[in-house]
Amino acid sequence: LIDAMGLLLGERASTEVIRKGAARSVVEGIFNVESNKKVKKIIEENELEVLPELIVRREISLKGANRCFVNDTPVPLSVIKDLGDLLVDLHGQHEHQSLLRTETHINFLDEYAGVGNLIEEYETEFKNIKALNSELNELKKKEAYLKEKKDFYSFQIKEIDAVSPAVDEEEQIQNDLNILEHSEKLIGLTTEIYESLFEAENSVYDQLMQIKNRIDELLIIDNNFSEIENEFSSVIEQVKDAAEFIRKYNSKTDLDPQHLEELRERLGAVSLLKKKYGGSVEAVIEYRKKIGEEFEAAENYAGNILKLEEKISAAHEKAGLIAEKLSLKRKEAAKKVEKEIVKILAGLGISEPKFEIQLTHLADEKDSGEFITLKGKKINADSNGIDRVEFFISTNPGENLKPLIKVASGGEVSRIMLSLKTALAKNERLPLLIFDEIDTGVSGRIAQKVGNALKSLASSHQVIAITHLPQIAGTADSNYAVEKKTMGERVISSIKKLNEEEKIREIAKLISGENITETSINSAKELMGLN
Repeated sequence: LIDAMGLLLGERASTEVIRKGAARSVVEGIFNVESNKKVKKIIEENELEVLPELIVRREISLKGANRCFVNDTPVPLSVIKDLGDLLVDLHGQHEHQSLLRTETHINFLDEYAGVGNLIEEYETEFKNIKALNSELNELKKKEAYLKEKKDFYSFQIKEIDAVSPAVDEEEQIQNDLNILEHSEKLIGLTTEIYESLFEAENSVYDQLMQIKNRIDELLIIDNNFSEIENEFSSVIEQVKDAAEFIRKYNSKTDLDPQHLEELRERLGAVSLLKKKYGGSVEAVIEYRKKIGEEFEAAENYAGNILKLEEKISAAHEKAGLIAEKLSLKRKEAAKKVEKEIVKILAGLGISEPKFEIQLTHLADEKDSGEFITLKGKKINADSNGIDRVEFFISTNPGENLKPLIKVASGGEVSRIMLSLKTALAKNERLPLLIFDEIDTGVSGRIAQKVGNALKSLASSHQVIAITHLPQIAGTADSNYAVEKKTMGERVISSIKKLNEEEKIREIAKLISGENITETSINSAKELMGLN
């Protein structure tokens, strides 16, 4: 059971857990997470399906293709490790002991102090400081980059502005060039056409007028010529209009070598810009806009940086005020926790225990680069505030306080863990507590106290305890017996939930061994509170 839970919590897997003859081993756990906001946050961050129950599964294969699943969706091992840290605290011969990791002590103290809202407020401001600093660094990098580019941009802006190309102007220039390059021919041809149509002796216009006069004479004699007379009048007007267009065109067309050269130079300048800045006039105009904005930004960077530095300074001060409040709340809570732990440890048979929560300021440590401002002074800080928290303990009279993480294992550490969890029970962030070997080094009267403490803890948590002591087993709400049976050539382990009669007999066995006596039966009932 403990090994299986370890796998679900993300501990390292080995193919040794696979049964002989099988290709893989599967471990699955179902957790009720309906009210666990932190678990929900991890599920949402990993785009997993949010359900009232969380189903965690690991598959260990002989082929080495080990897989992890959350709600039937494949996930990296790191995800179930993160979830495991929020779901289970497993105290035994393994690594998953949150209270024996110094970095978690501050979280336990904060849970007890009930400063969740203050923590969120501080974390928001601390993240804001990081985001603003990141923005400032980017701004400074960009400022340095733009300073290098500024002269170059200035040159490019002047070069583009000197030409100021317009969309579609190339087509007009090409057309004007074509006309100027053929102006001599255009003048000659239009002169010739105009003379033929209107000015020369016996021009088209004169001939048409003569014919019209003949038709007018015919019209006097016969009205049938009226329609053709109208058509002829229209033709004469069209010829006259055409001749006038030719005359005007001819008068506007001149031989101007200077204008021709200007147009050629203009076309060459536009073509050069296109070649240098994007291949089209539209691209040149867009590039001019972009570097114009960056050039303007480079001119204003000093002011923008100053404004951002002022925002960062204000954020440091705001975070400092929150961190100070947080630190005071922690100090108040620490005193209460210390008294509770000492009282509980004494009740668990540890005589004259001492327990102390040491709060030190990060200000006393080497500059970490991250800080807040408090009363005008820079103070080192991290995402938890300005405090470092560590639990210290002494379990024997005359002994100096030592860090909790250095206390020797055995019955003593089991009771220390139990007392801490009992004190923190109301605010404990881990819903499932598992105690393996809680009874190591414990017997008799102390075991009864440990059993009662576990029962009290079970009122606010799910508690699983592996024990061989009747005084502890007798206090449980539900009991399960681990059995091994030989089936064919294989030994199978199983876990069986006991009814009341079976529970009495199993506890009696723990008291008297395999030979159950009336006395041991009565003792078992007494331990279970049935007498």
